Amino acid sequence: MIDLSYAEHQIHCVTNFQDLVSTRFNGEMNAICWTRELTGDFSEIVKKVELSENMTVLEEDELRELQLSEQGQLAREILLNDLKVLEAHGASPILNVINYYDRDDSYPFFPTDVYSFHVDRSPIPTDTFLCTYYGDPSEILPNSQGTKKILIPEIRIELKKLYHGAEEDFESFLSEHFFDLHYQAKPDAHPISLGLGHLWRLAVDHPESQVPPCLHRAPKETSGQRRLLLIC
Repeated sequence: MIDLSYAEHQIHCVTNFQDLVSTRFNGEMNAICWTRELTGDFSEIVKKVELSENMTVLEEDELRELQLSEQGQLAREILLNDLKVLEAHGASPILNVINYYDRDDSYPFFPTDVYSFHVDRSPIPTDTFLCTYYGDPSEILPNSQGTKKILIPEIRIELKKLYHGAEEDFESFLSEHFFDLHYQAKPDAHPISLGLGHLWRLAVDHPESQVPPCLHRAPKETSGQRRLLLIC
């Protein structure tokens, strides 16, 4: 179950893929969830994938070649079907097995890695799809519970110390370095876990969007488990 108690009017739940991709974002609603209770052993797939670095892409051919138990095969069929329907929709889904993401330590007061609440931006109309099958799930934050970091006075002062150009180009500097995509949760904020097995569609910042983009982040890996994540 998805905890909707703090979701306000942000999340809309559906029961099939067609409704997931055809339902229009509107008003405050910028996250749509196809709620699912998946069968199969996704942990078996994760354990059979070799990682030489902190994360790797699980290619479809490699997934098909894995020697799996009956429960592992059920999980594989779900993954293959999710890839198939998203590709048919025109998306480019990627399966990742993740130990952890690289951290951004370029600016300690303002990390811009995926552990920070952020929005996705695109020059053309698109959406972000994601699903965590195993491990710690991603999180979203109602827009009213986040503050754009570049508007926080003490952060803005530090950013201006980094910038040495003309004042009128400062906003362009923030955009070029992706500072304007990141948000800080308010003290009373309640991040919402996206759970396991649910396929999500999140609103993106693009020129034709009619709704605010969805604030989301990768979880800090606290379970000690690798994550199996689909994203596009």
